[in-house]
Amino acid sequence: MNQNNTTHGGAIIVAGTPLGNSDDASPRLRHALATADVVAAEDTRRARSLAAAMDVDISGRVVSNFDHNEASRVDTLIDEAKHGRTVLVVSDAGMPVISDPGFPLVERAHDEGIHVGCVPGPSAVTTALAMSGLHVGTFCFEGFAPRKTGARREWLASLVSERRACVFFESPHRLAETLAAAAEMIDDQRRAAVCRELTKVYEEVRRGTLAELAAWAAGGVRGEITVVIEGARNRVVHPPIDDLVDDVEARVRADGLRLKDACKVVAEQWGMKRRELYEAVLDTRKRSE
Repeated sequence: MNQNNTTHGGAIIVAGTPLGNSDDASPRLRHALATADVVAAEDTRRARSLAAAMDVDISGRVVSNFDHNEASRVDTLIDEAKHGRTVLVVSDAGMPVISDPGFPLVERAHDEGIHVGCVPGPSAVTTALAMSGLHVGTFCFEGFAPRKTGARREWLASLVSERRACVFFESPHRLAETLAAAAEMIDDQRRAAVCRELTKVYEEVRRGTLAELAAWAAGGVRGEITVVIEGARNRVVHPPIDDLVDDVEARVRADGLRLKDACKVVAEQWGMKRRELYEAVLDTRKRSE
């Protein structure tokens, strides 16, 4: 077990930045940007633009820290902290680490006894949940929806019996396809909300059933998208086992899935045990021989 006991004078500080409205910046963020020795930014230009919008002068060194270089940045930034400097980590918008750069650095800092702090700030996840008007007392965050069709369908199948609300990010170019698949795989009457351009001028929250939202998104949607799908309100009752066996066999033929993988997808969709379905398929095959 690692305990964050400070053994160096420096620190790694992660800070939440405004999603779109610079007025959401806290006094602590302003102070952190003005005083940090190093600002590790997902996009250095956006970090400087944010500081300018807040009338803050960044006195420290600004370096890039994004998906494709953060692994190589860790040693340098950790060394800065070991020499007593404060390293401020910011993403383009929202909280670092949450589907944004920062995790490798925070993990390493904990491992090496370097103080890790946080300047709390805006988050698209909690903002969308609060604005959705859905039952979100408990929720799970799924990051970005899978891009590949097979992986997306398998993921959606796992949400059929999920009683927590689910919040995730999606590209506007794939939103219609994802919502249509969700309506098919989960329940076309399951309630959901699409939150677009949060805190910006064209902020919009569109609520409805998955079927309604899929039809709306088919006309084209722009901007940064966060989706909230309400959790299952009632226990999911699966169709007759023979129908599920037919579904498995169809997936094996059409999608080229292995039998066990097809059973896993269908079983997760209906909240049942994979082995039960697998044995039913084998039994049906045996009887048909």
